[in-house]
Amino acid sequence: MADISIFTSLGLILTTLISVWLFFKASNHKKTLYGIIIWMLIVGVLGVTGFYQKLGTFPPRFTLLLAPTILFILILFTNKKGKKFIDSLSLKYLNIVHIVRIPVEITLYYIFLGGLIPDLMTFDGYNYDIISGITAPIVYYFVFVKKIIGRKGLLLWNIVCLGLLINILVIAVLSAQTPFQQLAFDQPNIGVTYFPFVWLPTVIVPIVLFSHLASIRQLVVRKKAPNNV
Repeated sequence: MADISIFTSLGLILTTLISVWLFFKASNHKKTLYGIIIWMLIVGVLGVTGFYQKLGTFPPRFTLLLAPTILFILILFTNKKGKKFIDSLSLKYLNIVHIVRIPVEITLYYIFLGGLIPDLMTFDGYNYDIISGITAPIVYYFVFVKKIIGRKGLLLWNIVCLGLLINILVIAVLSAQTPFQQLAFDQPNIGVTYFPFVWLPTVIVPIVLFSHLASIRQLVVRKKAPNNV
């Protein structure tokens, strides 16, 4: 696998484990943790065997990195039990989980240096997602510790950072070797098809995406006040 150091791989593994742990703290639900671990094992095995790297299939196997978890998230938001689960999550941990976006962006940069993703997927290109990671502990401090920022401020932050996430997701999909590729033909996005980097789109991104959507639902639909959590 190209020129990727063991430290880059270990960094992504550690970041994934931290993401899962923080989300578990948000849910405090062991079945959720077990489900994520099982999913990680399945995806990990597929990544090791090169399942996601095979081209010329329909649907493109790259799309299977994101599609299952996005479908699952949609089901949760349209299901009564799913909504109940979403509303039970801790806003505090749904916020602080985004700090993992800092090591994620650093990892992406090293994957780029290894020739497995394009420059435009890094903070040196058009990926500004690291801003979400840097501001996450700051927002946490002023919302949940100092209690200066209220519901509207936390909502605005979630919406902006969700936009940053969607931006890099679009770039990543359009840079992948699929019939829909529109970007980065000289250095396409193939890094996330290798283990352990398959955990980025299959575990970390879904957790981050779901955390934003769950927070927005709590703040808009449930009108939950963050300072009272």
